[in-house]
Amino acid sequence: MTAQVALLRAVNDGGRGKLTMDDLRAICIGCGLANVRTYLQHGNVVFDSDKPERALQRDLQRAVTDKMGRIVGVLMRTGAEMRAIVNANPFPKGDPDLIGVVFLPRAVPERLLIALELGGPEDVRMIGREIYVHFPDGMGRSKMKIPFASDGTIRTLDVIEKLASMAGA
Repeated sequence: MTAQVALLRAVNDGGRGKLTMDDLRAICIGCGLANVRTYLQHGNVVFDSDKPERALQRDLQRAVTDKMGRIVGVLMRTGAEMRAIVNANPFPKGDPDLIGVVFLPRAVPERLLIALELGGPEDVRMIGREIYVHFPDGMGRSKMKIPFASDGTIRTLDVIEKLASMAGA
């Protein structure tokens, strides 16, 4: 079996989309996933499965959506991909708490990133299906918007490191 990581979008953030991690674990077990573990309260779950990424994403999204009564985005990466994301960090001198990685369902054309007007101190790089953002003043203070990333979700580099470790990568 392969270690997998699911990242849920817009759960337990600012009072909307409440989903307990006990419920998330139960949903994953109900989908036939093994060795299910969650991290923090933001929809991070690590498990083992041999299902293909698209099937995992579809099954989890359907089950979470049924539980919550609204569509919840689910992005999938393997444990090895999570480790590669940590290793590819284009801001090696940055504090991992100040580096966010936007996970996207698919890579976007580089021209969209080039056309992005930051309007602040952030630095942005894209590698594959991920957009790395260095938030020197902190993520909570940033006014930056990435319009083409609305179906993505963001995690700090330290959270990604923990998830990669949990996945044994």
